[in-house]
Amino acid sequence: MTAFWKATGSALLLLTATACTSYFEVPIETPLQPKLDVSRFQRILVAGFLAGGSEDVDTNLETARLLRSQLRSESRLEVIDAEVLDLLAVAEMEGGGAFDADGNGNGDGDFNGNGNGNGDGDAQGGAGDLPLSDEERADLSEEDLETFEHIFANVSYWRQLGEEHQNPLIVTGTVHFTPHQRSGMVTREREIYDEFGRRRVVPVRTYRDRAGFVLSPTFIFIDGSTGVTLYTERHREEVLYDSTQNTPALSSYFELMDRLLPSFLGALADQSIRGMRIMLK
Repeated sequence: MTAFWKATGSALLLLTATACTSYFEVPIETPLQPKLDVSRFQRILVAGFLAGGSEDVDTNLETARLLRSQLRSESRLEVIDAEVLDLLAVAEMEGGGAFDADGNGNGDGDFNGNGNGNGDGDAQGGAGDLPLSDEERADLSEEDLETFEHIFANVSYWRQLGEEHQNPLIVTGTVHFTPHQRSGMVTREREIYDEFGRRRVVPVRTYRDRAGFVLSPTFIFIDGSTGVTLYTERHREEVLYDSTQNTPALSSYFELMDRLLPSFLGALADQSIRGMRIMLK
């Protein structure tokens, strides 16, 4: 009997202590180290991008402007205000990115512009005889852009560009932004009312045609003093809307870029994760 009362008393004491316990939240912040050591750099140059996939948005210019704006507010590095490079044109002049009238790569030019394409009236690799038109640029696929990526391995080109701007950290890469369509089953919420007028929201599966955009950027960070690539980061984001929704391409572009910016900035600047921890009082 004594043991019973002892157990009962312990339980009552535990319940009383629990009832008197209060809770409070404490904000915590966990620092994250940047992916790239930029301590030796004082300046940063967003040079330009190999861009293609859409005529509606100049993704080379828009990406450079957006990244410069974000870096001015989120990075300690001085952002260089320079003309955005047309890297497609530069890559054509450097060689290796020849395309014929159908937009198919057929050149084998080297970095010195010595093209040796097949000579059937097509643009010769590296000669720069037939620069891509706006329409041809818009038709470039992600695979097409890869034929121009030799420009990123041209150490002497980036070293020279770095010398012109006091050896900054150079940001470049590729940006492919293109319309996209997909059809399939989607879940939507539907309001229903019973015989008493009470409202309920139930999920309903319906077949929908949806249209949107895909954004596939690759950010390449180059040491302006040596021309050597330091770090590369690839992304792919997609957004889809109902086919009846008319969303401008530029709005979708910024929506998708907004998802990528934290990762891009995390490569350069110290960031932190904020949260709350519950403490007993």
